Amino acid sequence: MTHAYDVVSSEVRYRGRVFTLRSDVVRMPGGATAVRDVVDHPGAVGIVAVDAALNVLLIRQYRHAVGTALWEVPAGLRDVPGEDPETTARRELHEETGWVAEAWTHLASAYATPGWSNERFEIYLARDLREAAERPEVHDEELDLELRWLPLAEACAWVLDGRITNALCAIGVLAAARRLGA
Repeated sequence: MTHAYDVVSSEVRYRGRVFTLRSDVVRMPGGATAVRDVVDHPGAVGIVAVDAALNVLLIRQYRHAVGTALWEVPAGLRDVPGEDPETTARRELHEETGWVAEAWTHLASAYATPGWSNERFEIYLARDLREAAERPEVHDEELDLELRWLPLAEACAWVLDGRITNALCAIGVLAAARRLGA
């Protein structure tokens, strides 16, 4: 790629709690301009928590945008300014599941939908798990979370047969299985 794709102008169209929507006018190859709408997103983390028997901790959570509950790994927004992603992952695992981990390994990075959003997620493998003495108070959809331990190999099958459709979860489960030889 040799073209710079300079932004000629940019206008914020919406600023919400989680994301901002902006319209950029971008210089295309050949000199013409085109409008590109972009969702600015703080990013997210996902946690593939795997126990000694190679079971993965999944949650089933309602996702309003798709109108149903999805099987996912614990995950959360990178919404604390300056917080590194592993710290966010540690906090989210505890908040969503009541579990903590001693061993952390970065598994993967990916853009959720790079055609229109800059959301990037970092996925971590969490090992040496234990249930925490206390779990923080939960709110909203988290009140209705279903936790389930599933053999990692079976979770891979769920990805391939369409029972796991959350992209962060699919990437994380498959990356963990590869890393752990499951």
